[in-house]
Amino acid sequence: LGLTNFNTAHLNMVLQSDIKVISNQVCYSLLDQRPSKAMTDLCLKNSIKILAYGTIAGGFLSDRWLDKAEPETLSTWSQMKYKRFIDQIGGWENFQNLLQVLNKLAKKHSVSIANIASRFIMENEAVGGVIIGARLGESAHIEETLKLFEFSLDEQSRSSIQKSLESFQTIPGDSGDEYRKPPFLTASGDLSHHLESFPAPFATETKNDGRVLALSGTPWEEIAGYARAVRQGNRILVSGTTATHKNVLIGGNDPAAQTHFIIDKLEASLKSLGGKLEDVVRTRVFVKNISDWEAVARAHGERFADIMPANTLVQANLVGDEYLVEIEVEAILG
Repeated sequence: LGLTNFNTAHLNMVLQSDIKVISNQVCYSLLDQRPSKAMTDLCLKNSIKILAYGTIAGGFLSDRWLDKAEPETLSTWSQMKYKRFIDQIGGWENFQNLLQVLNKLAKKHSVSIANIASRFIMENEAVGGVIIGARLGESAHIEETLKLFEFSLDEQSRSSIQKSLESFQTIPGDSGDEYRKPPFLTASGDLSHHLESFPAPFATETKNDGRVLALSGTPWEEIAGYARAVRQGNRILVSGTTATHKNVLIGGNDPAAQTHFIIDKLEASLKSLGGKLEDVVRTRVFVKNISDWEAVARAHGERFADIMPANTLVQANLVGDEYLVEIEVEAILG
């Protein structure tokens, strides 16, 4: 499979589930260095190629914007999107400083600023190719782009670019998170130009006493007579949850991958009942093998670091030999 906008945790989850992946198409540019570390390491380990889009940031990383004043209005969706990236990394002055560095290197190599920006990303060992947006008859830049194959950056050039990036604030989250959670670094600053709303992940059922149930469809819910989650008033309780989709194990024998899928499922349960992960006030984590505690705790930390619920982690003999982790949560809305 070729994937798009998978973050590192979910790419690993797919791999651990024995699904062959050959590429992951993600935003990757001098403004957005998120794929340069954990994503690159995972891709190199598994012979996956990054397909990098946004390498010239909607045209901002080009000669056209050198020494230009900050624009008040923008004409394309792409420009509106990547202007948000510029704001996030520290603003127009920081961006212009980068363009000055790129301009010196462009003159040195007799190419364009856009060429330098794209070549820097291409030379990452994990990158299989860059995707350059073109508007035929308006801004195709085909001949210019072909020059990417006629030069390479020496160590001094790469170092000068890397040094200029040190003053940048990082784009938050991992690859694709700009479409998953605030800040939405999209053209509109939210997802309104992509879709009107999200459907509830799980089916819900309202009982006569006012309780609302969320049902995820695993066979265990029907066998044992319980709901994936129950909301009463402003409180949501989510049952002990394993890395099961219907009746399929997700995450293989990797405890971190199983943990990330479980938290996805917990979040889906909360969303189905009007809550969100940030409403969680307590988590209880059960691990089959106590030696897995750190991998599980680190995955928990990635997802709950800014929420900081009360937490308990214990060893337990879980039902099902393949399950390494089980988690239950409590949430209070508002």
